[in-house]
Amino acid sequence: MPDLHPAIPGLTGAVQRYFDLMYDSDIAHFDRVFRSSAQLHGFRDGQMTMLPAATFKEIIVGRPSPKSQHAPREEEILLMDFASANQALVKVRVRINTTVFVDYLTYHRIDGDWLITSKAFYVERHVS
Repeated sequence: MPDLHPAIPGLTGAVQRYFDLMYDSDIAHFDRVFRSSAQLHGFRDGQMTMLPAATFKEIIVGRPSPKSQHAPREEEILLMDFASANQALVKVRVRINTTVFVDYLTYHRIDGDWLITSKAFYVERHVS
């Protein structure tokens, strides 16, 4: 197996861009976080939902950002697993306003940039 150590800083930076996007909702950075073909899956109101990246981008635009709400910034990387130097799975916990999510983010390094190609989300809890 190739040495994956050189890939870690790039992937960690990509995860930080994801955390920043979830906190400040600055969609000018959306395309540096999500590949346009990405899909998001998770349960909402007991029903499995699937969102294409473009729809998720609209949701981000339409909701107040945690930054604008002065919400605490809570985020952590729980797991980082490399399949290769160009593919990885990252498990994160992130708070968006009053909802804490656990997300499984599939990343691919495309033309040198780590982008999310798939996201599975789970609502872990609601906080006040």
